[in-house]
Amino acid sequence: MEIIQLHDNEASVKMETNINTSPEPPLKHPLEHKWTLWFYESNKNKSWLENLHDVYSFDTVEDFWCLYNHIRPVNELVHGNDYMLFKHGIQPMWEDEANKRGGRWIANVDSKQNSPLNDLWLNVLLFMIGESFDEYSDEICGAFINIRKMNRISLWTSDASKQNDIMAIGEKFKYECLRFNREQKITYETHDDYQKKSSSKAIYTLFC
Repeated sequence: MEIIQLHDNEASVKMETNINTSPEPPLKHPLEHKWTLWFYESNKNKSWLENLHDVYSFDTVEDFWCLYNHIRPVNELVHGNDYMLFKHGIQPMWEDEANKRGGRWIANVDSKQNSPLNDLWLNVLLFMIGESFDEYSDEICGAFINIRKMNRISLWTSDASKQNDIMAIGEKFKYECLRFNREQKITYETHDDYQKKSSSKAIYTLFC
């Protein structure tokens, strides 16, 4: 605290001023990329786009946890609803320029089993925002979790033609991120095949 003395017509006034007393904002830890959480609400009276909601974007570790701790856990979502987390600027649809040449790894999680669905989804989020796919992290666009009778977690990649990259990502996704055992399989399909639907098929499978 500093005392400032002012003189005016032989009268003096002492003023107390606080120097740098306002607290500094807490230091936040930036992420490599900015991310956006999306929510899909299953309402048959609305179109797919009308059901899709941009929830919040974040680019620091602290803002991620603030968001995560204030949204409904995935095991409390209504049947038919989805969460998506995508790099900021990429919409969670195969038509987006960043997605249309890519595809997705798909992992099914049986809702009848006592599966730690919240933990699985959180692991996926942390792997993505923490760049834990290492040198393949730039290939990651985002991820979905679909709440259905058979819940589904899918990891979207940008270029389906990069077979080696896709297989390396799949290995990390299955064993390190989801911590699946060797008997639990995940499959990869391209968005192009999905658009054709009748010919949609898995082009890669990790079963062992």
